[in-house]
Amino acid sequence: MTVSVLVVDDSGFFRKRLMEILTASGQIKVVGVATNGREGVELAEKLRPDVITMDYEMPILDGISAVREIMKRHPVPVLMFSSLTYEGARVTLDALEAGAVDFLPKNFEEIARDSSQLQKILVERVLDVAGSRPGVKPAQASRPAPTPAAPAR
Repeated sequence: MTVSVLVVDDSGFFRKRLMEILTASGQIKVVGVATNGREGVELAEKLRPDVITMDYEMPILDGISAVREIMKRHPVPVLMFSSLTYEGARVTLDALEAGAVDFLPKNFEEIARDSSQLQKILVERVLDVAGSRPGVKPAQASRPAPTPAAPAR
């Protein structure tokens, strides 16, 4: 079974790399991309993906607000990304409270290096999230902890 994914991120580079990594797995199909939270909400309703990857910081509608809106309209498991996200951070807690199922730090250096370990973690997380229910927190102990992103200065 192929998992359909909607990628929501304002960074063209990050969208492209996510699409390349996810599609290369053979288990995941990117069915749409959005450049801001508003587009993400609209495409989520139109495309009905199995999973949404969502950036936190975006123009027009931020990721947390978009997740809240998606959970009201048509709940879908969301994997949250943020350069500010690391375990225990306020952003992470807000994302999980809004209905996101899991989170990963947005680390452009690792994505750009084509790290096979990062690819493996990303694909595993998307597949895990696809089998979860929106709003239910994941069992963090069952998978490797994400590498914390450095806090924004």
